[in-house]
Amino acid sequence: MPHAVVIGAGFAGLSVASSLAQAGWQVTLLEKNAGPGGRARVFEAQGFTFDMGPSWYWMPDVFEQYFAKFGKRVADYYELVRLDPSYQVIFGENDTIGIPASMAELRQLFESLEPGSAARLDEFLAQAKYKYEVGINKFVHMPSRSVTEFIDWEIVKGAVRLDLLQSMAKHARKFFSHPKLLKLIEFPVLFLGATPENTPALYSLMNYADLALGTWYPKGGMHQIVRGMVAVAEELGIKIEYNQEVREIIVENGRATGVRTDSGFWPADAVVAGADYHHIEQQVLAPGYRHYSPEYWDSRTMAPSSLLFYLGVNRRLANLQHHNLFFDEDFSQHAHEIYEAPQWPSRPLFYASVPSQTDPTVAPEGQENLFLLIPVAPALDDPEATREKYYDLLMDRLEKHCGHPIREHVVYKRSYAHRDFVADYHSFKGNAYGLANTLKQTAILKPTLKSKKVSNLYFTGQLTVPGPGVPPSLISGEVVAKEVLKEQK
Repeated sequence: MPHAVVIGAGFAGLSVASSLAQAGWQVTLLEKNAGPGGRARVFEAQGFTFDMGPSWYWMPDVFEQYFAKFGKRVADYYELVRLDPSYQVIFGENDTIGIPASMAELRQLFESLEPGSAARLDEFLAQAKYKYEVGINKFVHMPSRSVTEFIDWEIVKGAVRLDLLQSMAKHARKFFSHPKLLKLIEFPVLFLGATPENTPALYSLMNYADLALGTWYPKGGMHQIVRGMVAVAEELGIKIEYNQEVREIIVENGRATGVRTDSGFWPADAVVAGADYHHIEQQVLAPGYRHYSPEYWDSRTMAPSSLLFYLGVNRRLANLQHHNLFFDEDFSQHAHEIYEAPQWPSRPLFYASVPSQTDPTVAPEGQENLFLLIPVAPALDDPEATREKYYDLLMDRLEKHCGHPIREHVVYKRSYAHRDFVADYHSFKGNAYGLANTLKQTAILKPTLKSKKVSNLYFTGQLTVPGPGVPPSLISGEVVAKEVLKEQK
């Protein structure tokens, strides 16, 4: 049996490992940290269970398709609940909108804000559905190693409909003019790591995922997805080794023969890096085998980092839903301070997740599990004083919105930002989401999934195709596995 070593047990690493094992490969998965999941790890403290990273469950069909490959169903591993409202947006004092799960109610909401917009929403989502079906089912499954892959009649025929050359901002304004509606339409692309002005309108497919397919929650938390994927991997015979940081990839005659950790040498017929691409290529590989220069990496546009707070609160919180977007400050100013003039934001927007509103198992009875996130520019210093400054700023706004004290009820608190992303994941510039999905960093313009200098070394995850996010990471692993199986006979 051929033997693969996969570096990193995040979504992409688990996906590629299981896909290779299903095809008959022996697979060893080496994970730096003490448990699986990468950025989707979990920790427990004082009766609270905190998901460390992803908290939005979109594109449920991608997860169903993933588990179906192995003869399983999502329901074999976790129970999904559709949230209604999907989330709420706080635009200001006494100015909050809940996004209903029902399409009829959503149309009414749009119409109440901008007469005539319900019909335009139908047209907008019809276009977004086409992009989703072509983009998620075809476009993102391409390895993007050659432009010839895209000489496909369906893609050529639909090139105009895919809106690859138009910005998301311009596209949204063809349909809507009300500022609140534009914020609702544009906010999902912030997860992709660029402003709406610099993100291709192809990504209105995210609006279809959001508004049509809905926002879901796996009972027990997002880490239940990871537990399900680990169960699949172990059933396939994959050997997962934790606390095994890869220090070196051994290359002989242009081929990787294995990797070295502090505990020894792990031989391999192919190596797949699901860890941070920049770290593996610039630190773990010897200089002679690096394809990209430090200048190349420095010129990349990174998706944001995040300042996170994990809080245990010993009371219930009023006026909050499971997902809450605080858009009570200037959207464009915050985006400018992430992307164009990187700095700590002057008046940040932020996100608050309260999974205990849906799931009582993640907090002690009568208490709340509160997760706060400010998207911030990568490569910033994040001293404790800065973290505390923003903690107080968020608490001021949260207490005002909730109408009651919160700070004095916080019984557990942990912050997490740039230096933690670097320490835990070797994250390039402390980014949280990977490489921004700008037009100049789409498909073949992303870092390649296969080394140009080591014939059996591959890369998967958020710094290569198809890009950042949980569903794209699952797909990234599947795409890379196909390339390994095709080329490493």
